[in-house]
Amino acid sequence: MKRILVTGAFGLVGSDLVLELQKKYGQDNIIALGRSTIDDSFQGILEQGDVRDKAAMELLVRKYDISEIYHLAGLLSVGGEKQPDLAWDVNVNGLKNILDIAKENKIKVFWPSSIAAFGPTTPKENVPQHTSLEPSTIYGVSKVTGELLCQYYFKRYGVDVRSLRYPGLNGYKAAPGDGTTEYAIHIFYGLLQNNAYECFLKEDARLPMMYMDDAIKGTIALMEAPSEKISVRTSYNFSAISFTPAELVAEIKKIAPDFQVTYKPDSRQQIAESWPQTIDDSKAREDWGWQEEFDINKMTQALYEGIKAKLAK
Repeated sequence: MKRILVTGAFGLVGSDLVLELQKKYGQDNIIALGRSTIDDSFQGILEQGDVRDKAAMELLVRKYDISEIYHLAGLLSVGGEKQPDLAWDVNVNGLKNILDIAKENKIKVFWPSSIAAFGPTTPKENVPQHTSLEPSTIYGVSKVTGELLCQYYFKRYGVDVRSLRYPGLNGYKAAPGDGTTEYAIHIFYGLLQNNAYECFLKEDARLPMMYMDDAIKGTIALMEAPSEKISVRTSYNFSAISFTPAELVAEIKKIAPDFQVTYKPDSRQQIAESWPQTIDDSKAREDWGWQEEFDINKMTQALYEGIKAKLAK
């Protein structure tokens, strides 16, 4: 049976991924690693540590005889701009530690890249798999570096490392952070708590998005695909839906017609403008059969019901 380590286990992706992996492989085979944001109600094997501490990570791998690592720990776009040195240390040096350990112990690795790897010179529409990567944030720079490290470790050492360029991910199990795309989660808290929301992006700021269930399904599908099906060892383009704040508001108003939204763009608008609006992920669909299930309507309903139930607790 696989023994799987998930770093960043209590972040936006980890909070959903750990639960799904536990269902699939059993609670005793999933080791959740957190550093500071740890869910007190978590059920399962829990470890606390820092991915920058290579010796501690090596001890964990040996302690649990780890065969796969989902390496999710990292600083996101806005947090990275506040602390660029820390973002580089966690996002790049943390990844290199994991890749070195994987090389030494023959471990399969998943690591998430992001649409932040794109930049102002990237086409805005239907971004191809191979394109210009000139990001304008330290988060994006760390993602491009990470993609190249992943490819290098595969080609140089044979490490089976796989990656997806996540779009904006929308889920409700973890508390929303300060990422550029996370307005699409915050807006439901505004709806349910105040029936109003002040959006930090312009109403026409179109960005690639995805509901969390699709992201988790695609991530696990990538990791379970036969190695010969994986033709991209930097990071696969990965997409589902694309919408603007105004389009999301229109969907929400089908549920709550009196919902009030104002727009006050801040520095995150500049980040959004450096990213593409739509992504061509045909390579993922061809290689390992990626297919989303959630459109904007289905996502809106799921987020509304999920956050409403969460706030009622």
